[in-house]
Amino acid sequence: MTTHTQAPSPAQAVFPALGTTATLLVTDPGALPVAEEVLRTELRAVDLTCSRFRPDSELTRVNLGAGTPTTVSEHFADALQAALRAARITGGAVDPTVGSAVIALGYDRTFASVRPDDARPVPVGRPAPGWRSIRWTPRTRRLRLPPDTRLDLGATAKALTSDRAARQAAAATGCGVLVGLGGDLAMAGPVPEGGWRIALADDHARSVTEPGPAVAVTGGALATSGIGVRTWRRGGRALHHIVDPVTGEPAAPVWRTVTVAAATCVDANTASTAAVVLGERAVPWLRSIGLPARLVALDGTVVRLGGWPPDAPAPAPGGAR
Repeated sequence: MTTHTQAPSPAQAVFPALGTTATLLVTDPGALPVAEEVLRTELRAVDLTCSRFRPDSELTRVNLGAGTPTTVSEHFADALQAALRAARITGGAVDPTVGSAVIALGYDRTFASVRPDDARPVPVGRPAPGWRSIRWTPRTRRLRLPPDTRLDLGATAKALTSDRAARQAAAATGCGVLVGLGGDLAMAGPVPEGGWRIALADDHARSVTEPGPAVAVTGGALATSGIGVRTWRRGGRALHHIVDPVTGEPAAPVWRTVTVAAATCVDANTASTAAVVLGERAVPWLRSIGLPARLVALDGTVVRLGGWPPDAPAPAPGGAR
């Protein structure tokens, strides 16, 4: 997803983070340094806590200790709670125990380092152990993973960071704030006149150089999940990063992208990711939870649910992304 705003005198910061792009927009240009420091602090914290790719991260320690009880930090506990809630409300379609399956598919390093065409065969998919197999006591923050289980908190942890950073930056500055981490966007504080104008695209990093769909948002969050950007080939197969916990394989290609609006970025991301995994079952499931959503099929057909408005033209090129 790419973001643009027509708010008066906006200021922005854009920089790489968490293997994607961090975008910060504020309605008061003078507040940008404070808001950016809030965002960078949150990014450092989630990277040290939840990164699969850092040998010194807390997630790495937890995964290496699978089978043995351990006490986790408050920050890790918050990320785990978000992941377990996502699993519960999606009936397991979004499940943090897919870590081993993701690694087996070849996503065992930062995406920039993943081999784009790996000749090695793809291992036979194995179902994820399942979130219900995790032993977790929130009061004491004691966690025990089943042996040989690896957590992957990537999706929900990134969305949680967007929520936390937007909320804290708005509180620290008193102005309107939009935080985007890849396809995960959270807003807090006063809204620009007409709302934040969000341009929709398959790839958040793509510059908008021609008219495209957009939506005006006055609060809450948006999240976009898709199968067209984080892709690679292995053993002659085209693979992507969204894994179906039931099979341990990439989710069947039904939707190119799914965008969902919700009160929080965690909820929006949970629903958009679940919709990709659910495939044809996504439409009735999204209708049942009542969240506005825009689904784009492989052939470009667009399905709008929950009052999602008709596509409007994107802002002119050259705005904040």
